[in-house]
Amino acid sequence: MLEEKFDREKPVRRASVDEAHLRLSAVLLKSSRDLDDSVGWGDRLGTGEQLVTIAAVLLGAFTTHLTNYVMERSRHQRELLTRWDDRKLDAYGGYVDRVRAGIFLAVQLYEHREGLRRSEQPEVEMRAELAEAERQRGRSFEQIMLLGGDEVVEAAHELHAAVRAVDWQATGKIEGTLDEWRERNRVAFREINEFHEAARVDLGVQGKVTGENHPERDLLLPTARRAEGEREGERSAGEGAAG
Repeated sequence: MLEEKFDREKPVRRASVDEAHLRLSAVLLKSSRDLDDSVGWGDRLGTGEQLVTIAAVLLGAFTTHLTNYVMERSRHQRELLTRWDDRKLDAYGGYVDRVRAGIFLAVQLYEHREGLRRSEQPEVEMRAELAEAERQRGRSFEQIMLLGGDEVVEAAHELHAAVRAVDWQATGKIEGTLDEWRERNRVAFREINEFHEAARVDLGVQGKVTGENHPERDLLLPTARRAEGEREGERSAGEGAAG
């Protein structure tokens, strides 16, 4: 509260300084005119010097006013940019957090439905949680549409589409094998990285999260599930060759 009060008072103080300069200039000008009326032609040179002094005071007052105006405008613009950057950071981070939370719930539901890892939680509750996570993600997506730069908005669209594909296979809206399920998850996490890149550029953050210094990482899977996936892939390849 004290900082806000101080910020509000600063323009008032600067305005008071400008007004004091103007009042002083007016007094000097009036005094010069009175003196000019009371002296003879021989004293005109002294009056001319006074006029030069008054002109210098007026110029100084105008320069001070102009400098204060430019500084105040620049300070306001910096504060505005900082405030928008803070809101963007919250929106970007919140969106990614809700995307990851939704993927986690989709994985739980998919593994339960496919018998990979049964959950004690009823399936109807798991579906309800996933639906709520999707609703929250949609709200965060709308904030990206309002605050995000062009590249961030496009990255968010791609990420949103990738995550929807994960949700659809988890709920059974689309069919797919275990390999297709894992590939959809890989695509989703690649799009998360792309969104990170676009957000970092928009916020002016140096560095990258992908590229030569950051090799591409695959899904982290338990050894048993990785072997199971490989066996399923071999069976699918054998069935295809037999057909």
